[in-house]
Amino acid sequence: MRTATALLALLSTASAASLNFFGGDAGAREDLKVPGKSPLEFCPSDHSNDILTIKSVDLSPNPPLAGVELVINAVASVSKTIEQGAYVNLQVKYGLIRLISTTADLCEQIQNVELECPIEKGLISIVKSVDLPREIPPGKYTVLADVYTVDDEPVTCLTATVTFNREGSASIEL
Repeated sequence: MRTATALLALLSTASAASLNFFGGDAGAREDLKVPGKSPLEFCPSDHSNDILTIKSVDLSPNPPLAGVELVINAVASVSKTIEQGAYVNLQVKYGLIRLISTTADLCEQIQNVELECPIEKGLISIVKSVDLPREIPPGKYTVLADVYTVDDEPVTCLTATVTFNREGSASIEL
């Protein structure tokens, strides 16, 4: 469950901040890749009206490793103030098993990366360190985070797939 939290934060960080893993196997399409060094991809849909434009997301280490501190650096541009009531539709899968399918309050989640609502128009930069538990069960984790304003306008939609191996290492599926 902590892995899911770590992935959610990662998605939220990229979307305005938090750390967890999301589900959705987008494949290896270069046009969907989020700029930077991370397993993040944009959902396969139109992003021309997204309120959040992600400039880059870098993870260290990339891929993440069980039992190792993960450092997330993200830079994004917000085209319109994101108010209280914004939300994230989050799904986390372990292989084919759905671990989480929930709607979370974005404004609560972004507190994990020292941001708060309203998220004002302009450039945001996030640096967040997260201790990933050593006990992450080996397997493929897929995360999907679809973010909306209180008025159901698209903020962003992100997905990532990370495979943790038995010895604590991870791989990124492209």
